[in-house]
Amino acid sequence: MTLFLLAQIAGASVAIDANQVESVVDIGAITPAPRAPAIVRGLAALRSRVVTVLDPRVALGLPPSETTARAVIVRVEGHHYALLVDGLDDVAPFDLEPLANGLTIAPGWREICRGVVTRGDEPVLAIDLAALIPAAGTGALAA
Repeated sequence: MTLFLLAQIAGASVAIDANQVESVVDIGAITPAPRAPAIVRGLAALRSRVVTVLDPRVALGLPPSETTARAVIVRVEGHHYALLVDGLDDVAPFDLEPLANGLTIAPGWREICRGVVTRGDEPVLAIDLAALIPAAGTGALAA
């Protein structure tokens, strides 16, 4: 079993591998970053460092998030990113299972999907937050 953070993004329940999560924070003021890709909401000060604030909804092809209160902090290739979430539910251990054959997932979700976990009777999409961040020319920001 793997420990997952259960959160809400774009009104959907998602499971995030806890190994990807550095922390969960309340985001204060966000300073816009001119000429940055649409997924970049801006920059924010967090514990004496600057983090790039990303809006996963934009990477999923949805309108930008209306809320900027909560974020999951991840570190990718030495840089910190704050990924906005609609809400946080729980942290719990689950078995990661592959997607069922024939399951249709919207294109934006397909790129970040790792499988599913089952919470009670409800399947929850397990996502890879790092897939939203550019790494060696790939990821949502490279587009």
